[in-house]
Amino acid sequence: MARKLLLICGILSPVLYALADVLAGMQWEGYSFRDQTISELGAIGAPSRPLFSILLFVVYGLMVAFGVGIWKAAEGKRRVQVVGGLIFGLGVLALTAGQFASMRLRGAEQGLAGAMHLVEGAVAMLMTFSAMGIAATAFGVRFRFYTIATIVLALGFGAWSGLDAPLIEQGRATPWVGVKERIFWYGYQTWFIVLAVFLLRAKARNGE
Repeated sequence: MARKLLLICGILSPVLYALADVLAGMQWEGYSFRDQTISELGAIGAPSRPLFSILLFVVYGLMVAFGVGIWKAAEGKRRVQVVGGLIFGLGVLALTAGQFASMRLRGAEQGLAGAMHLVEGAVAMLMTFSAMGIAATAFGVRFRFYTIATIVLALGFGAWSGLDAPLIEQGRATPWVGVKERIFWYGYQTWFIVLAVFLLRAKARNGE
């Protein structure tokens, strides 16, 4: 039962992230889900920052628990253990370094805070896509193809939205960047849910 609850955290974490996105965006009058990024909700000085930060703390706490659940579900399978370790590390990174790596508001010089935000984000994405790549080799053909398609989709939209980063720092308009970034973000967030469901079903098939 404990292992099952830990795996369910892999479903709850992305769902709560989406809820945090919606609630924080609604709290910021004038915020555009279409034309502004998710990161701006947690920017230093943003009116949505307090609520968004609290909710994300819970989100990544659930991610840590999910990583533990994957490790326990691995039952000695090395590649699955590595996936669990990377997802556990992803949560820990967000709960530690991520707390000091917020961007500044649109139009402000990003400076050290912005640089830390980019570095922390790059490390987090490296861990995420490494976990996805390893998992693709560990769980059947259908899961492999789904994972590869998700990686291609996420990287494509992530790179596309990243082209607008200089415009955000300059305080200029960024039409549709919010949509592009959310396709990237929720693409791989959905993958966490699919992985959790896959592991829960495997557990049920084994009669556990």
